[in-house]
Amino acid sequence: MSTAEQQIPAPVPASTQEQSEWDLRVELAAVYRLVAHFRMTDLIFSHISQRLPGDEPRFLINPYGLLFEEITASNLVEVGLDGELFTPSEYRVNPAGFVIHSAIHAARPDAHCVLHTHSRNGCAVAAQKNGLQPVNQTSMEFYNRIAYHDYEGVALNDAEKVRLVADLGDKNAMILRNHGLLTVGDSARRTFLRMFYLERACEMQVAAQSTGQELIVPSPEVCEHTARQLNNENRVGETDDHDNSDNWDLAWTALLRLVDRIAPDYRS
Repeated sequence: MSTAEQQIPAPVPASTQEQSEWDLRVELAAVYRLVAHFRMTDLIFSHISQRLPGDEPRFLINPYGLLFEEITASNLVEVGLDGELFTPSEYRVNPAGFVIHSAIHAARPDAHCVLHTHSRNGCAVAAQKNGLQPVNQTSMEFYNRIAYHDYEGVALNDAEKVRLVADLGDKNAMILRNHGLLTVGDSARRTFLRMFYLERACEMQVAAQSTGQELIVPSPEVCEHTARQLNNENRVGETDDHDNSDNWDLAWTALLRLVDRIAPDYRS
């Protein structure tokens, strides 16, 4: 345990369920701090949601009005599918900000976490007709594995939900055209890592385009092969591939060490 963790003891849950929910709060709070650290925020106007266990739909989300760098495990608010407070809280929520999240959570039981950003480079690529291009190794993680949703205005209309989830389908990453980026995952940590590399891929594309030089695009075969490697989708007979299934866990452990150094209060 780090010195930072020792200085800020976490509340002690009274039951196994409470412990499970508290662990989810801590992990989600860490993700909020990481999104802030890597400059993917838009003041108070984007969200990361986490499904809580149980038969009744409940989700954790940021209190409306707090910056991501102010999020802690205890001040995350609990909402229902309608975006309204599920349990009393001293903080407000922004139901309109939960429209996209509620649509995906309802349609995708595997999407335990939904992360949406309005980052500079993500929005730059979202404004491009051809979207994310396989012009760097990082972007190839998403080759044929990213969805697109056309812009319909600020996402306040429940009628848009049907089209949004239809466009997402079974993919775990989406570019909301003229809007931003979105990733989903079975955990907050996996969702963040997916967003980190989607954002990085957009940054590399914008940097490459800024040179004004003609860009090299590898063959579809190479792009698909690389996508399988990066997503650990090994196939029988591909002896050059190696098991990278622990890469994400190793990266997350390193990121937790970072958060414990720079923002240890996230656990409180």
